[in-house]
Amino acid sequence: MCSIRIDPVLYTSKPADERLPRETAVYDLLDRLEIPYTRIDHDAAGHVDFCDEVGEILGVDICKNLFLCNRQKTDFYLLMMPGKKEFRTKDLSAQIGSSRLSFADAERMEEYLKVTPGSVSVMGLMNDAGKRVRLLIDREVAQSEYFGCHPCINTSSLKIRTADLLEKFLPFVEHEPVFVTL
Repeated sequence: MCSIRIDPVLYTSKPADERLPRETAVYDLLDRLEIPYTRIDHDAAGHVDFCDEVGEILGVDICKNLFLCNRQKTDFYLLMMPGKKEFRTKDLSAQIGSSRLSFADAERMEEYLKVTPGSVSVMGLMNDAGKRVRLLIDREVAQSEYFGCHPCINTSSLKIRTADLLEKFLPFVEHEPVFVTL
């Protein structure tokens, strides 16, 4: 049962009402890159398990996006994985050659991706001008026709073709994904 309010209308363009600049920037970039999307608006959903209904209405699995770092806090990672899949740091650490992964702090998230906890998304890579964050994508997500994510704010969710992410968005923001199996 969902405990957040959801506007069930599916939108295919950016909102007409005023939004935070970080959210508007996502829509502007998607439009510029000619990446179609479907959008749904809802109350703040800070955790992927908070409301499955959003994904059901969009017809897509909302990705779990984790902002991670190594023990020394010198290497930072954004992990995209299926929302229902359990995350085990040792499974990922072995694949990327980085031991002792943990969740990175909110300050670095804001500094590198310009997002706050609960709103982390692959779309935040558009703000990583210094290329400090390595993108890790679970192969299950990469093989899906569509994926779901927030537009850098957790009061909306997007459905985007995975091919558009890999072939248009990531080359534009100059982030080469590393594919992992979790």
